[in-house]
Amino acid sequence: MRIGKILPGCLLLLSLSSCGTVQENKDKVIENKIETLLSKMTVEEKIGQMNQISSLGNIEEMSVAIKKGEIGSILNEIDPVRVNALQRVAVEESRMGIPLLIARDVIHGFKTIFPIPLGQAATFNPAVAEEGARVAAIEASAVGIRWTFAPMIDIARDPRWGRIAEGCGEDTYLTSVMGAAMVKGFQGDSLNDPTAIAACPKHFVGYGAAEGGRDYNSTFIPERRLRNVYLPPFEAAAKAGAATYMTSFNDNDGVPSSGNEFILKQALRKEWGFDGFVVSDWASIKEMIPHGFAADEKDAAMKAANAGVDMEMVSYTYMTHLKDLIKEGKVKEDVVNEAVRNILRIKFRLGLFENPYVDEKRQSVMYAPEHLAAAKRAAAESAILLKNNGILPLKETVKTVAVVGPMADAPYEQMGTWVFDGDKAYTQTPLKAIQAQYGDKVNVIYEAGLDFSRDKNTTGIARAAAAAARADVVLAFVGEESILSGEAHCLADLNLQGAQSDLLAALAKTGKPVVTVVMAGRPLTIEKEVNQSAAVFYYFHPGTMGGPAIADLLFGKEVPSGKTPVTFPKMVGQIPVYYSHNNSGRPATRNEILLNDIPVEAGQTSLGCTSFYMDAGFDPLYPFGYGLSYTTFSYSNIKLASGTLKKDDVLKVTFDLENTGKYKGTEVVQLYVQDKVGSVTRPVKELKGFMRVTLQPGEKKSLSFELPVSELAFWNIDMKHVVEPGDFALWVAGDSQSGQEIAFKVGE
Repeated sequence: MRIGKILPGCLLLLSLSSCGTVQENKDKVIENKIETLLSKMTVEEKIGQMNQISSLGNIEEMSVAIKKGEIGSILNEIDPVRVNALQRVAVEESRMGIPLLIARDVIHGFKTIFPIPLGQAATFNPAVAEEGARVAAIEASAVGIRWTFAPMIDIARDPRWGRIAEGCGEDTYLTSVMGAAMVKGFQGDSLNDPTAIAACPKHFVGYGAAEGGRDYNSTFIPERRLRNVYLPPFEAAAKAGAATYMTSFNDNDGVPSSGNEFILKQALRKEWGFDGFVVSDWASIKEMIPHGFAADEKDAAMKAANAGVDMEMVSYTYMTHLKDLIKEGKVKEDVVNEAVRNILRIKFRLGLFENPYVDEKRQSVMYAPEHLAAAKRAAAESAILLKNNGILPLKETVKTVAVVGPMADAPYEQMGTWVFDGDKAYTQTPLKAIQAQYGDKVNVIYEAGLDFSRDKNTTGIARAAAAAARADVVLAFVGEESILSGEAHCLADLNLQGAQSDLLAALAKTGKPVVTVVMAGRPLTIEKEVNQSAAVFYYFHPGTMGGPAIADLLFGKEVPSGKTPVTFPKMVGQIPVYYSHNNSGRPATRNEILLNDIPVEAGQTSLGCTSFYMDAGFDPLYPFGYGLSYTTFSYSNIKLASGTLKKDDVLKVTFDLENTGKYKGTEVVQLYVQDKVGSVTRPVKELKGFMRVTLQPGEKKSLSFELPVSELAFWNIDMKHVVEPGDFALWVAGDSQSGQEIAFKVGE
């Protein structure tokens, strides 16, 4: 082999046969270093590595503890000068010289804020998720942050739950793909790259199924459902190389995640081969006491350590009690040793031992032009067009637009939840973007009508309606402030807050076409507002560059391509409502008699006796995977290469996609599959693939999906992950409710 042909990662060890061997050698070197350190550490120093604190502010107090070896990680320290000072104590003044791991919640951007994760999921574009995480990592690492508590890959089917904003929605496959992309973006090509930050998939596991959509609440997910629906995204993250995991707050079937050996030892370690470390969520070890799972802090520390939680976030039960638990034989020192191995392994992989310090003189990367451009692309692709009667894109005949609503010029609010470090001064709002980009083409009248989303003062609505009356088109920006979604921000009512519905009603009464743009952290129940609007865009809080993105969409410079990553209910009473449900023994026919059509003194069997609501029917307001474009797409010639397959075959389906409209556009093509009969009941549809396809007007492309039959496996009646032979169906379509059913069979 000539030197010029050797891959960069192999240059240091030319005698080895492959880069894999090089990596194996590096791993052995790291493991040897870990064992050398462990052999020299006291029990107190080992426990110190398992202790994560939140920055105390007082650098002297933290330095004393660091010098004693009592701290392994610090979160919420973002000043690079202070980070270096603390790191210097750890590396140069503590006995073992083990560097600190600096952590921060960097969820959808550090300074440059991308759409919230639910918005990124609406793009159905893993490249957006990866690029967003990469930008976040570059910016965060510049101040010394090398670990983030993301991605959140909880499956969430209840929009009342505030943290639905922080994940990728209701679907297992979409969440798996987007979550893995985020892991790759955060961690880059190699963890020891100074711009890489360790990912931490959370919350392990089932947190998104909290009863009643109420945060921190209990869940009851049987093992089969856990394995079929909730665990796969976490396994995908492990395969993507995730460095750490975080336990969740909830108890599932009575066992809190921070004390759950099944998920931490059986699934994560034994089945998936994970060798990074597990951190508790904020004080979740101590919270096993109010759960009623632990008697006191000592009991909680024992159960968490024995279950496999390597590092404790902020609640100090390990620091206070682990030494005594070891002396009493209730926690073996080998358990502590293994936890410390896992922690040190990630610190070595991050290159912290070789390069623990931040370059304080490094040129600022915050809000770099390429970062803002990426955030704008993400925001444009995340916008979902729910309705359009032809008013959009705005035509040249539109000379005056009225911009109204509390979200039109709300730079802080449009960044969304979990934004600790974004600066609203850099946020470009819809109002400012429309004025700057299109103010020379149209006259812009601005009248907010309401000061903020919860505003109930209606005195400004009349002024907004008067402005609307003077315009050709009304652009109404409504939704939720950022504080209304996220952790501990759950809602029982998902209607628009404050007097926003009154505002839209007043605008509709003017007779002028109303284009409603919703910016929110969750699906809202907006059926009435949709009916009052000529067009509706839905934005899951779009971040720093949301304004320019929506302006370009409204005026036709961009064409919408976003799809709903979660089902939109008509009313809260339908929740939970999601597309991949089981059929039941009496599925709805959609011919049922609804509430207002029931005759007086109707017989008790006159309504059809199927599974539906008399007031809401069966269908949601918008299904999963739904989203319009300014153009139209036609699917045709859908064919299977073979209608009968074996378990080791690859299913190939070909089809033609044509742009039948007048605009260049991008369609998100979706592949759904149903297992007709199983040893346990199977969902009516499951997403198994998707692709983004861009076509010019009139252009047609022949496309295909290739799906290994092995991906049709599920955890069956015997709790085995298998493909069961039998009849199947598939759909290739633009959303979860459309498409032509195609039958196929899988044999033995």
